[in-house]
Amino acid sequence: MELKLIEKAKTSLRVEIVHADDTLIYPLVSALLKDEDVADAQYVTGHPQLDKPILFVKTKKGDAQAALRRAAEGLSTKYRDAKASIEKALAK
Repeated sequence: MELKLIEKAKTSLRVEIVHADDTLIYPLVSALLKDEDVADAQYVTGHPQLDKPILFVKTKKGDAQAALRRAAEGLSTKYRDAKASIEKALAK
């Protein structure tokens, strides 16, 4: 999965997602929407053969890019903890 910055403003961000992985994108959007500083987060797929998926983030305050980083870091930690729990359970 590759991200290409399409548009960046003070409180918004539009990113094209090449080879999107919905398994990652939907939890990312969910994490963004739980952030108190985020006003809106949308994942728009468009036409499957003509359009590349777009992730849009708009913040109430603060930088949209920082909000995206926080959400990604939070997911990374969550999945790392889940992996550790599974490995521990399987080691028994």
